[in-house]
Amino acid sequence: MKTALLIIDHGSKRKSANHMLFDIVKLMREQRPDLLVFGAHMELALPTIQDGIDRCVKNGAEHIIAHPYMLSTGRHAMEDIPRMVKQAVSKYPNITCKVTPPLGVDLELISLILKRAELK
Repeated sequence: MKTALLIIDHGSKRKSANHMLFDIVKLMREQRPDLLVFGAHMELALPTIQDGIDRCVKNGAEHIIAHPYMLSTGRHAMEDIPRMVKQAVSKYPNITCKVTPPLGVDLELISLILKRAELK
């Protein structure tokens, strides 16, 4: 079964913020060349979640893992994105899909914060 990872951020009116998502997509593709990896924005910018789902399917995905690229378990990560993903994938009855939890609390994030603060 061919799997795609769709990384979804909020989206921004700032182009530089939106481009960061695709920097993450590029890094993920380099780390996992065996995996289809795409990015989408929940709102405010293109590509939309529907665009991302369509691209996954167009590239042969049979299973899509949607990851809310957000820190907390807020409404967007836990309600809005899962609802939007479910709606987007509904036009593909043969495609399976799941939505992961957001980044949340993780020791690797602690290391990153310390690195950014130049305390590591």
